[in-house]
Amino acid sequence: MRITVLGTRGIPSILGGVETHCEHLYPRIVEEGHRVTIITRKPYVADSSITTYKGIKLKHLYAPKLKSVEAITHTLLGVFYAAIKRPDILHIHAVGPMILTPVARLFGLKVVVTNHGPDYDRQKWGKLAKAMLKMGERLGTRFANQVIVISNVIKSILKEKYHRNDCNLIYNGVIIPQITTRTNYISSLGLEPDNYIIAVGRFVEEKGFHDLIDAYIRSNIQQKLVLVGDADHETKYSQSLKEKSIANNIVLTGFIKGAELNEVFSHAKLFVMPSYHEGLPIALLEALSYNLNVLVSDIPANLEVNLPNENYFKTGDVEELSSKLRSKLNDNLIKRDYSQLLQAKYNWDIIAKDVIRVYEKVL
Repeated sequence: MRITVLGTRGIPSILGGVETHCEHLYPRIVEEGHRVTIITRKPYVADSSITTYKGIKLKHLYAPKLKSVEAITHTLLGVFYAAIKRPDILHIHAVGPMILTPVARLFGLKVVVTNHGPDYDRQKWGKLAKAMLKMGERLGTRFANQVIVISNVIKSILKEKYHRNDCNLIYNGVIIPQITTRTNYISSLGLEPDNYIIAVGRFVEEKGFHDLIDAYIRSNIQQKLVLVGDADHETKYSQSLKEKSIANNIVLTGFIKGAELNEVFSHAKLFVMPSYHEGLPIALLEALSYNLNVLVSDIPANLEVNLPNENYFKTGDVEELSSKLRSKLNDNLIKRDYSQLLQAKYNWDIIAKDVIRVYEKVL
């Protein structure tokens, strides 16, 4: 099969859940004997002369780096490109780009969409943007040949709202990492092994980092807090987050991948995710793959991972988060082995075969 992919900023090593999803999924689909083209957004590509990655063709197309029009402009150009190239499958990721599913169908393309979650719940969007994202969800769900969802929560939403009963539930995945003993990078940040807390994600309101910072300050704990990530588009919110972090001796790593991220995960004492909104959080799965103790908000996507109750706190409740931070770090935390759960339920090799079966349904 020839598959063209839209809806991601690009790969490899580009910040974002959809980007991480695509980076792990499509090399495995190539290994199964299929040809994959991922259409990237030029502003996020460090070197546009690189046109392949692990057997995937990378097609770099223009996108204005303006959050309100970036996705739809790039997706429209991508649909035109696919209409010319005529792949067997056009796979569109995320509800924003899904708004152009009917256009792709009008061009006679076979379309699969993956709904990574109701992005219109994110605080960063205004009324018009939220309306467009809801329309994307509706049009993609209605007009796609097949729909993939990454959690039971999303599957239930689409069944209730649009009566689409044939959605394919295929989770996000995670790779079991090699835990490192190296400490060069964390030492350069002034960190000691097993003596810091980490949170990972984009600096946007729905990630809840402002709650975590407030809870951390209230808790008066001695361990350092490390925020791994940055903003796609600098905003007043992201600027204030950084200023408050610096003022309170919180470590900001920026966007890191590879050996540096591996080292930060390997030596952390606790992983915290205070999100208000997630589809199925890859960062949480990554934390579990390092056998870390975790403390996460009780949003449906996090609850679906089905951790023990002590690992959850009420979303947005800074006082409870502060209290649980103290109690967690005062306990003698023992790392658990989550590898059996992760390999059974969140295995990229199995996920790739499940996605291929969806493509075969369409054809």
